[in-house]
Amino acid sequence: MDFIGAYSREHLTFLWDGFLVTLYVAFISIILSFFFGLIAGTLRYAKVPVLSQLIAVVVETIRNLPLLLIIFFTFFALPEIGIKLEITAAAITALTIFESAMLSEIIRSGLKSIDKGQIEAARSSGLSYTQALFFIVMPQALRRMVPPIVSQFISLLKDTSLAVVIALPELIHNAQILNGQSADGSYFFPIFLLAALMYFAVNYSLSLAARRLEARQT
Repeated sequence: MDFIGAYSREHLTFLWDGFLVTLYVAFISIILSFFFGLIAGTLRYAKVPVLSQLIAVVVETIRNLPLLLIIFFTFFALPEIGIKLEITAAAITALTIFESAMLSEIIRSGLKSIDKGQIEAARSSGLSYTQALFFIVMPQALRRMVPPIVSQFISLLKDTSLAVVIALPELIHNAQILNGQSADGSYFFPIFLLAALMYFAVNYSLSLAARRLEARQT
């Protein structure tokens, strides 16, 4: 193990650049997947005719596919029908598609956990169904959803490493390149140890923030 050679300034900078790409892809994917997941989950909960059933089919299909296959599809298959995405866009698209399906189920389950009597009570007080859903049910449900949603965000951050298969210059991709620069493999442990610590630092921080937020709400 060559810690000195592995942790040269040039290598650390290269690894850090990959980490920033990981964070960027994860951040954009989190925002997009939460937005689409919220819409899909809410529409399924509200049982909008036809649309709800269509969303259910799409969500269940995506949830039963491996993320790696979706990444391959967005990068290699879409160009066959005239949609060509560069590497970062393909990774974000694949992660957004996959995580939106996962989050939609979390959101739908969270909404279902709230007693439907609250909607009926709100309706009797003059609120429309939509108003009751977004002003009465949704705030309570979101508080209950915090732990599973954050857990899904953590999974998303880790899943960015799968984009190494399309050569996204993220943390694991750059770590592999640095490891390849040592003929005897002496960089492997130091480089991947540091990569693991980077993932742990972010994911643990997210978990800690979620627990504190949950504690404040109880």
